Amino acid sequence: MSKIGLLRYFLAASLLPVAAWADGGVQLTTVTATRIPDPVAKVAAGVSIITKADFEKRGYTTLAQALSAVPGLGVVQSGGSGAQTSVFIRGTNSEDVLVLVDGVPVNDPSEANGAFNFGDYTLSDVERIEVVRGAMSGLYGSNAIGGVINIITLRGSGRAKASVTLAGGFPSQGQASAMVSGSSGKFDYALTGALDEESGFDYTPKRMSVYAGVKDPFRSQLASVNLGYTPVPGTRVYVVGRAQQTTAGFPDLGYPIYDDPNNYDKNTNYFGKLGVASNLFNGWLSTELFAARLDNTLHNTNLLDAADPNQVQADEVYHGTRTDVQWNNTVHLPYVGRTSDSAVQFGAEYINDTAHERVNDVYFGSPYVALVGASQHTWAGHVGAQTTLLRRLTLTGALRDDAVSSFGNALTWRVGGVLAVPEADMRLKASYGTGFLAPSLYDLYGQNSSGVYTYQGNPKLKAEYSSGFEIGPQFDIPGFGQGDFASISATYFQSDIRDLITFVSLPPSYTSSTERNIGQARVKGVESELVLNPAPWLSADFTYTYTNAIDAQTRAALLRRPQNAGSAALTFIPAPGVSITPQVQYVGRFSDYLYDNNGYPIAAGTGSSRPGTIVNLNAQYRLNDQFTLFAVGKNILGSNFEPVNGLQMPGASVLLGVRASIE
Repeated sequence: MSKIGLLRYFLAASLLPVAAWADGGVQLTTVTATRIPDPVAKVAAGVSIITKADFEKRGYTTLAQALSAVPGLGVVQSGGSGAQTSVFIRGTNSEDVLVLVDGVPVNDPSEANGAFNFGDYTLSDVERIEVVRGAMSGLYGSNAIGGVINIITLRGSGRAKASVTLAGGFPSQGQASAMVSGSSGKFDYALTGALDEESGFDYTPKRMSVYAGVKDPFRSQLASVNLGYTPVPGTRVYVVGRAQQTTAGFPDLGYPIYDDPNNYDKNTNYFGKLGVASNLFNGWLSTELFAARLDNTLHNTNLLDAADPNQVQADEVYHGTRTDVQWNNTVHLPYVGRTSDSAVQFGAEYINDTAHERVNDVYFGSPYVALVGASQHTWAGHVGAQTTLLRRLTLTGALRDDAVSSFGNALTWRVGGVLAVPEADMRLKASYGTGFLAPSLYDLYGQNSSGVYTYQGNPKLKAEYSSGFEIGPQFDIPGFGQGDFASISATYFQSDIRDLITFVSLPPSYTSSTERNIGQARVKGVESELVLNPAPWLSADFTYTYTNAIDAQTRAALLRRPQNAGSAALTFIPAPGVSITPQVQYVGRFSDYLYDNNGYPIAAGTGSSRPGTIVNLNAQYRLNDQFTLFAVGKNILGSNFEPVNGLQMPGASVLLGVRASIE
């Protein structure tokens, strides 16, 4: 064996103990990582792509489920479906994750920290999800400190086809969805409707004396449409519309925790996009102009219960809107000398956000009132370039300037490179980037009062800023007659965040509070990936992520960021048309606010929460070209893991169903 071959296998073997699930293979293409359709192999960032086929193979029906096994991501759900759910990418805050729907930023402006609630989103109309890890503000602006998640909806093409899914299971739950898509002449279409219902579980941990067995239900209704018209070849005029309403119940994290039967969130979300996309001059120029609108309303209600020791009553309305207009362009350049696949992208964006909040609550007989009524807008321009030298080294760069009405300008950038070493079946990726987070409208203008305690937003807040890098190899190794026998990677990442927006109490009485730019954080770690395909009937995916996320001043661990997390999935095809996919997810210990077995917060406030292991099992049997039977088992071993201390994850459930498709 050659020295290069020995080196290749030595490095591959050294990575195996920390290896994990691969990005999805070198043939996959991402449109999110550079705004230019690129093979994942040429992208200088951690990229994971989850397709509709993956949803079916692993039994995913919600966005939170689909993201749970992505390396570098922590999904923290405060109960079950419909509950407040946060995603932490590489240890950064939940508001540092920018979420897109078909390229449109959809973080809710009425959320107190400007984050996205991952607990409300279902997947019936989703074609694929692209996750890009690392600072991406140089392409997308605010919130993209930790990374970007792009939810890409279904689009019709080809012959007309229809599909229907019906399922039911234990405990009382049901799902139904229908989709029609295709194209006819110059028109294309995709229409989806879906209903998901669960009687729910009691998310109060059974270890607590306050456990009362109150089930917290969930209901989601979805309707979406994607219509296109191609007047001339290469130009498509389109409209996308999506409406979803979810209702969910949950207990109170009070003093003590109360198994509340009347605490409900109702979230109504509308999304619309109208645009035109063209490929001009024989494909040398791609251009797209669109306008989009997001309208989100969250209504929380809680009727007073005689048995509630906290005497809570709640009537809260959070209404956020976003108007987004973008013009994006890509110029594909001819081959010059030893360069290839060169392109320049540029564009402009206008965003206008509004937030209206009205809170009228009562705690222990005392009123709590909060109000927000504000808006802010952003003008931005961005430019980027990429090229491949000698067919080995792909270089990318991006620069963006955002002018935000609340504080001024934020200039961010990103550079990266991917070096291909085919002699060693290896690629080496490295990148460096900066990011920023604009203060939320609540941070700037929110106000509330509770007895003698008051809060007032700070309109002089600045943005949070970050800088960080990542570097690591990936090996794509053939073997045993399989061209994609093994794909192994390990990436070291580090990020520093300054001017964190931090809640502070003000002297001399410390009964009033506000927000200030005084916090700092440092995050570093390793995310590793392995995918094995030893035979056409067997594949295995593994993930492992180590994260060290701390407050740079106090050295305390940031909350709900486990140092160790990982997952494993095996897909076994014992006979034609049959697939069985068991999955195991592990979440290590993490710092959190702790509740004792009586349901009260512990005196120290924070501490180390217990780890958890969750086992799922999914099976499919394809009867023929039209019908597929499936069974989905979630948490089949009944783990009592608390992803948020004081709130237990859903118990064991089984869903049985059939998918029918007609062309």
